[in-house]
Amino acid sequence: MAKFELKLPKMGESVAEATITTWLKEVGDTIELDEAVVEIATDKVDSEVPSEVEGVLVEKLFEIDDVVQVGQVIAVIETEGDVDIVVESTAKETSLEEEKVPEEAKVIETQVAETAEAVTGSVVDFDGSTKFYSPLVKNIAATEGISLVELESIEGTGKDGRVTKNDILDFVGSRKNGKTPIAAKSVVEEKVNKPVAVASTPKVEPVVASGADEIIEMTRMGKLVANHMVNSVQTSAHVQSFIEADVTNIWNWRKKVKSGFMAREGENLTFTPIFMEAVAKALKDFPMMNISVSGDTIIKKKNINLGMAAALPDGNLIVPVIKNADQLNLVGMTKAVNDLANRARTNSLKPDDIQDGTYTVTNVGTFGSIMGTPIINQPQVGILALGAIRKVPAVIETPDGDFIGIRYRMFLSHSYDHRVVNGALGGQFVQRVKDYLEAWDVNQEI
Repeated sequence: MAKFELKLPKMGESVAEATITTWLKEVGDTIELDEAVVEIATDKVDSEVPSEVEGVLVEKLFEIDDVVQVGQVIAVIETEGDVDIVVESTAKETSLEEEKVPEEAKVIETQVAETAEAVTGSVVDFDGSTKFYSPLVKNIAATEGISLVELESIEGTGKDGRVTKNDILDFVGSRKNGKTPIAAKSVVEEKVNKPVAVASTPKVEPVVASGADEIIEMTRMGKLVANHMVNSVQTSAHVQSFIEADVTNIWNWRKKVKSGFMAREGENLTFTPIFMEAVAKALKDFPMMNISVSGDTIIKKKNINLGMAAALPDGNLIVPVIKNADQLNLVGMTKAVNDLANRARTNSLKPDDIQDGTYTVTNVGTFGSIMGTPIINQPQVGILALGAIRKVPAVIETPDGDFIGIRYRMFLSHSYDHRVVNGALGGQFVQRVKDYLEAWDVNQEI
């Protein structure tokens, strides 16, 4: 009998960790080849981790809601044959990064582990922090008597500035050598000496539910979306520009070609890829809309990766990304849009499908809204809402004079980050999208 280490697989270039959501197998269960063992969540995408061997699950190294790094062992499977990778340690904190830990850091970590159970002092209250700290980092902080003020002063090198094991061990080592970082000292002194502000934040009154009310727990997805929206509003200075576009030519052209397109390509030609193509062209014309903000610097993105808000089966929205959208023709854009929308509806998106977006488009017209004020999808600086296409009376200008006619029109609502995008750029960008839509050639072939 041999033991096989099931590791968290790589799920995309920018995906470094995942959260355990559900164990599909229990210790003692038989597992078939390629059978799912555990469900994981990365940002807003749920995935399954299949087994690479047949055998019996003999050990689970993580619990539900634990955060796991890519490459970490999450379970041990006992097999009949010989397996090259044999488990030598089932420590929960085993990871690929440990091989890179300096020798002195390893000594400190060993001392922390040896004295962890003997600690009887007060535990750090992490409820007062808005930052995320892994269980291992919390354990080291408690063992070494690191206060929350000190912990928050540590400059994290992990994803999104998280404090990693190496960061806190370096801090511990410096403090034991009498070399507490200046930044940490200044933060501690500032917080200790600074007068406590009274009523700095408004008190949130608790909501009282009566006996007739239904209490519904927010889903994990709902919590993620809620936090993401609040964070965006607190980060960006939202401002909007609105413009109305005449899409009569597009309406008539699509009606003429959609049957032939379906017969030839096997794809349904919707309005979405047409609008996405226009947005990609406008971003190419105005590259300063294709940026992100990092502190006091602006990151100008090389690629135009369009996010498209899509509905999930549970009613939540997700934003899969069309990579290098400006390099696709209308056929390629249609296939990309349909593929991502279909996989969103069936919960089949991969973690990499929602990464690296540089600008987002949301179709509020799907729900009958004629316009909206969408919240920016961080860390982007703009998002365009497409309103419902309406058949309305409109003034039509001709060389022979103006007259009233029936036209298909829609509103475009552009939300942008006023920290870095002024009204001129925000308005010119959405105007350019309108220009591309209204200049549609009704005689073009596809």
